[in-house]
Amino acid sequence: MTERAAVRTDHYKAFGFRIESDFALPELPQADEREPMDNITVRRTDLEPLWNSSIRSYGNLAILDHGRTVMFRIPGAAIYAVRDASSILVSPFDQAEEDWVRLFILGTCMGILLLQRKIMPLHGSAVAIGGKAYAIIGESGAGKSTLALHLMSEGYPLLSDDVISVVITQGSPWVVPSYPQQKLWADTLKHMGMDNANYTPLYERNTKFAVPVVSNFYDKPLPLASIFELVPWDAATHSAPIQGLDRLRVLFHHTYRNFLVQPLGLMEWHFKTLTSFVHQIGMYRLHRPMVGFSALDLTSVILNITRQGENDQ
Repeated sequence: MTERAAVRTDHYKAFGFRIESDFALPELPQADEREPMDNITVRRTDLEPLWNSSIRSYGNLAILDHGRTVMFRIPGAAIYAVRDASSILVSPFDQAEEDWVRLFILGTCMGILLLQRKIMPLHGSAVAIGGKAYAIIGESGAGKSTLALHLMSEGYPLLSDDVISVVITQGSPWVVPSYPQQKLWADTLKHMGMDNANYTPLYERNTKFAVPVVSNFYDKPLPLASIFELVPWDAATHSAPIQGLDRLRVLFHHTYRNFLVQPLGLMEWHFKTLTSFVHQIGMYRLHRPMVGFSALDLTSVILNITRQGENDQ
């Protein structure tokens, strides 16, 4: 690895960490030095020699030192390495745009780092309702962020978008906030009366935009009360509890970057972690029509379930 040239570093916070970064990360709030947080670093360096010398069993992915280092390569962006659950190394390709490079620092790299720290990352959005966290999980394009946006419009702030960090505190699951931004499709912005000219398109996905939500973001951890799996289907809106072993299947399926759990030797940890809290929370499957805009109906379903949960206490 080459010597690192002197560069400016900035200090941010996200996912409960203080992040010292060589890259500008404008999505993230600045860190307060007085806040007690673990430190992680994001460094610009040359990873080409290490990448070329590694034995890769997973195509554009390499796992070294028994999982202590995870490397991956994104054509047109960079080679990335997440090392020892504390540092993210980035080697951008020539002509790579910083927006495209940054997208994987805050996404896949952060997901890997959470796994290395044995923190459960779920793929979805989370909002704060009545002092508790409610997670919306699902496949890419299922409408998670759109549904979260509707809940936010009803006065319920965002905790996380895309990667949900779940920590176990005294045997119970808590959601740690990520950073105040959503990624939203152009048709969602149009439906909500938001002009996409006011927002920055994500690189190579100019119909999806980065939308700041600084004024509607909750920045403190909250206990996880329920998880909603959002599933598109060909009929009317429908909800049903998720029960039994299906709960474990759903949570494994929607673990962020779940293909890494086995090669990182985390299968036993993952299973024990899920079983430690899966019966402490509510879990529901929300079917939404594939045609039309059903987020308003689904918002009502979620709020009715949360109110019922409060009444049951």
